[in-house]
Amino acid sequence: MAEITAAAVKELRELTGVPMMDCKKALVETNGDIEAAKDFLRKRGQAKAIKKSSRETNDGAIAAFVSDDSRIASLVKLSCETDFVAKNERFQNLLQTICNQVATQGDSEVPSQNLIDGSGTIQDLLTQSVAELGENIQFADAKRFELNEGVIGSYIHMTGKIGVLVPIAANGTADKDQLTSLARDIAMHIAATPAEAVLPEQVDQSVLDKEKEVFVAQARESGKPDNIIEKMVSGRIQKFLKEICVSSQPFVKDPQRTVQQLVDDKAKELGVELRFDSFAKYNF
Repeated sequence: MAEITAAAVKELRELTGVPMMDCKKALVETNGDIEAAKDFLRKRGQAKAIKKSSRETNDGAIAAFVSDDSRIASLVKLSCETDFVAKNERFQNLLQTICNQVATQGDSEVPSQNLIDGSGTIQDLLTQSVAELGENIQFADAKRFELNEGVIGSYIHMTGKIGVLVPIAANGTADKDQLTSLARDIAMHIAATPAEAVLPEQVDQSVLDKEKEVFVAQARESGKPDNIIEKMVSGRIQKFLKEICVSSQPFVKDPQRTVQQLVDDKAKELGVELRFDSFAKYNF
C-alpha cells in the first residue's frame, strides 16, 4: 500500500474542500491515487448528502450570467454552511454552471432541470458537491430576465454576498455601452440601498399594512385626534415608499437626482424611450 502523506491529504482537501479525515480515508481506499480518490468521494455523494441535508446553510454566494448581447441574464443564489466552502473553486464553478443553466433553461424548478450536456440534473451536481466539499449545499433561488431591446446590467458585491440584476428596456436603438453603464450603476445603487420595488404600486400590500399598523400606534401616542392621526400616517407611508422604491430614491452617486431622473436624463441624451420597472436582488 502506498504511503499516504500529509501533503497528499492536503492536496485532496484543497481540490475538494472535503474534511481532512475523509480525504485521508479516500486516499487509503484508492492507494494514494488523487484522481481515484476524487471519484471515490463523488461516488459517496448520496449518503453524505442525506446526512448533511438537515444542517443549516446560512452562508453561500451569489453569481450572475449576462449574455454577450446583454439581453439575457440570470442571477443565482446558492447556500452552504461556511464562507470557506462558499469561496472554494468547486463551489464557485457549480454556482456558475447553474447560472448558465438558468439563462438557457429558465428559472422554474431549477434543481430538477436536466443539464444542457445531458449528464444528469442540477440536483445531481448538488449531491456530488456535498460529497466533495463536505457541507450541506442547497439551491436557494434564481431569476432570469430576457429583453427584446435594451440591456441587462449586473453587479456582484462583497465576493458574492450581494447580487443584483437590472433590466432596462429600450424602445429603439441606443448605445449599448452607455445603457450597460447605466444599468450597472443602478444595480450598484440597489446593492447599497433598502430597495424593495421600483415603483410604489409594486410594493406588497401586506408590507404597507404592517408599516401602517406601526405608524398608527406611534401616532396615537401623541394624543392627537383621529383626523390628524390619519394625515400623519399618510405622510409617513409616503415617506416610507420613497425610501424603499428605487425610482424615487436619491441616486447614490449623484444624490441631487432620483434614480428615475437618472433614467429619464439618459433617455433624453440617447434619444430613445427607456423603461426601468424591475430588478432582482439576493443577499447573504
